[in-house]
Formats: sequence, structure tokens, C-alpha cells
Amino acid sequence: MAVRAIRGAIQLDRDDRDHLLRSTAELLSKALHANEIDTEALISVMFTATPDITSEFPALAARELGLGDVPLMCAVEMNVVGSMPRVIRIMALVETDTPRKYIQHTYLRGAVALRLDLAQ
Repeated sequence: MAVRAIRGAIQLDRDDRDHLLRSTAELLSKALHANEIDTEALISVMFTATPDITSEFPALAARELGLGDVPLMCAVEMNVVGSMPRVIRIMALVETDTPRKYIQHTYLRGAVALRLDLAQ
């Protein structure tokens, strides 16, 4: 069994707590589903948020999905001039036999523009 990283991002319409939690849950759920990852295979999930997101910690969405026993961490994304606003990013470390080249990274809404080469 190998350790793989699954990346993804979603752009929020607004910095609103309920919208953030729903959007983050959508991103994480779709990323795990696309890669057929059971929650038991999750090692950890790192969340980042652009500095303009202050309404809630994105990791709370994972806890509300039942991932309370998975190590979760939040951080603020670098504040680069001209970068896309209101973006939540994830990097989930998982145990899987899927070769790296077949891992599907999930980019939703406006965040698709971040990685057109990876977006599904």
C-alpha cells in the first residue's frame, strides 16, 4: 500500500460560515469519491484558506462529515498579489494502491482555473 496525496480546491462565492462548510464538505467528498477512497484510508488532511476567508476553519466541515479521528490542520495560504480570492485548498494523504498518475485531483467552481491541467 502506498501513500498518495490528493489535491483539490474550491472557490467560495462569499466568506460565509455555512457556505464555507457546505463548499468544503463538497470538495472533500468529491475528491474522496473520485478516487474511491474510504475514510479508513485517510491519513490526514491539510486545508488552506486564502487570507480573505475568516468565517470558519475549513477542517470543521471534515469533522461534521464524521472525520473526527483523522488528523486535520488548517493554514492560511500565502497572500500573493493578484491571486484568486476566497479559495479553500485541500491536500489529503491517503493509503491506496492506485498509481500516482491515476489519482484524480478535484478543482471546483472558479478554482478550476488554478489547474486546468488537473481539473476534471
